Amino acid sequence: MAATPQNPAAATPRRRASRHRGEGQWAAGHFTPLNGNEQFKKDDDGLNVRTRIETIYSKRGFDSIDPNDLRGRMRWWGLYTQRKPGIDGGKTAILEPEELDDEYFMLRVRIDGGRLTTEQLRVVGEISQEFARGTADITDRQNVQYHWIRIEDVPEIWNRLEAVGLSTTEACGDTPRVILGSPVAGIAADEIIDGTPAIDEIQRRIIGNKDFSNLPRKFKSAISGSPLLDVAHEINDIAFVGVNHPEHGPGFDLWVGGGLSTNPKIGVRLGAWVPLDEVPDVYEGVISIFRDYGYRRLRTRARLKFLVADWGPEKFRQILEDEYLQRKLVDGPAPAQPVERWRDHVGVHRQKDGRYYVGFAPRVGRVDGTTLTKIAELAEAHGSGRVRTTAEQKMLVLDVDQAQVDSLVEGLEALDLTVNPSPFRRGTMACTGIEYCKLAIVETKARGASLIDELERRIPQFDEPLTININGCPNACARIQVADIGLKGQLVLDAEGRQVEGYQVHLGGALGLEAGFGRKVRGLKVTAEELPDYVERVLKRFQEEREDGERFATWAARASEEALS
Repeated sequence: MAATPQNPAAATPRRRASRHRGEGQWAAGHFTPLNGNEQFKKDDDGLNVRTRIETIYSKRGFDSIDPNDLRGRMRWWGLYTQRKPGIDGGKTAILEPEELDDEYFMLRVRIDGGRLTTEQLRVVGEISQEFARGTADITDRQNVQYHWIRIEDVPEIWNRLEAVGLSTTEACGDTPRVILGSPVAGIAADEIIDGTPAIDEIQRRIIGNKDFSNLPRKFKSAISGSPLLDVAHEINDIAFVGVNHPEHGPGFDLWVGGGLSTNPKIGVRLGAWVPLDEVPDVYEGVISIFRDYGYRRLRTRARLKFLVADWGPEKFRQILEDEYLQRKLVDGPAPAQPVERWRDHVGVHRQKDGRYYVGFAPRVGRVDGTTLTKIAELAEAHGSGRVRTTAEQKMLVLDVDQAQVDSLVEGLEALDLTVNPSPFRRGTMACTGIEYCKLAIVETKARGASLIDELERRIPQFDEPLTININGCPNACARIQVADIGLKGQLVLDAEGRQVEGYQVHLGGALGLEAGFGRKVRGLKVTAEELPDYVERVLKRFQEEREDGERFATWAARASEEALS
């Protein structure tokens, strides 16, 4: 039985309640809510808000929504209020939530493993056109996000999504969020192991299950058997990475405790090899540790990475084995370093069945409903019934016969969805930004798109793999710390001393190849207007100073501050 504040006797392990509130860990008997978020979760499970949305709020309108539902429990069903238009970045941390709230919502569709049929994609596109003013961004967690959603339309949107097997359940909130998966699971010729059965079983057991719907904060997951390490496993709360055990064969290496935001940490290996059929049990054990031992006193420390950092991997593995699995895990090898720098699967690639998949790059994940429906039509016209989203804001069409590839590529290019993008188009990522996000300080999506255009015009010969990640605030939804060039949005002073939109610069971060965080040069900030000039200058210095075969991240780590400024 799961530990809950209503049933402390069910805590695992059973402990005597302490008068000291500590970190708010249920397993230590600390059930008194210690902040507003913990209180509203104790008062009513977030999953229960769906009934009120369907029976009350959608009928009576925005003004009828209880504040704890509006800014709390509605996240359990993928709903966030979006930013009221016209509020500049300087007001983000000053205004009260109700002053920032618009009467429209962002709605997130969870797409576990990035898996979509063309029928599902068509419905996603049609909903965008009918209810979301055409918006439909592809996120770096394989989801699709709508904006301009009215509460009155939410039940109908749910009906349409669920009719084709999609949902928004626990797409946000203090819950097990979408499970990232390799977009080429089951089809890639070089795949170590297909994690799809584990993703399906975890969905069946965990998602929408009230035993796991009240976590200290969000819980991010990833499962991939690709040797390209294509799901950013290093920055998830839990990740299963494909490996070949010398005695037991293909399975997964277990990682825990990764995450970014204002206190970034690279996940750690537990040194355990997990066979495919045991992945759901191990996932359930780790998420249970987070539920029972996770810190609930301060929201700033309510992520698994802080518990892992305090315990260390040895203790974490011991607790997992002794108290939750009741058995020892098999020791196993670390994953091999990927041989390719790009891990987004863009381009034309042969599948193991002889057909092809075609990966293409929208601009910073921004598409629209009309484009999505056209992608579905293109895929079907070329013999495919399956598409995929990636953890890099890209998309793939699967199962294309060789004779159909060139025609499909032409059709995608006509939609400005290039299969052979420049490094700038391919490697630039952006979060939602101030256009819709209440936490943002600066604009991101349009800035990223214009930066791509400028760099393609100014440095057309640049052909090195490069990531440029643009974030509207310090929360790192666009992974600024692990990009070659990470740009954290903030207000800065221009040459005339005026406060304008700009970015703090991080340089030389990476995932996959020698994963680590970017370097911050003291005082290195650029205005939004200066951004193309700055990036062009730094990339040209890299081209001048690099050694043979040297990556940008390696050069940035050794370059002088003058060269980076």
